[in-house]
Amino acid sequence: MSKAIEQDHAVARVDRIDAEAPVKERKPHLEQRRKRQPRYHVILWDDNDHTYDYVIRMMHDLFGHPYVDAFRMAKEVDTAGRTVCLTTTLEHAELKRDQIHAYGKDRLILSCQGSMSCTLEPDE
Repeated sequence: MSKAIEQDHAVARVDRIDAEAPVKERKPHLEQRRKRQPRYHVILWDDNDHTYDYVIRMMHDLFGHPYVDAFRMAKEVDTAGRTVCLTTTLEHAELKRDQIHAYGKDRLILSCQGSMSCTLEPDE
């Protein structure tokens, strides 16, 4: 048999073997396998030492909330005693909590001693 014919037979045998081999499933991409990180609420607590203006400015400066949303949050923290500023990953929530605590006192109220209180709660 010539070499060309032998090569053709070898290729045909490989094709037959490959066709009968079990098909391996592909692993999903890393992004598809990642579990969603737990989410946390950034909670702003009411006190009598901060004005609506302070809360509105802080919500805009730290979270980028537009005036309408920031006003709604200021009203909610005043009437309900607390408001959810943001729901995000733990690391980002901790950053936002620290930024609220470092925001400083309300200069419109002379008796104001410092920043507002903020805590984190798991999003259930």
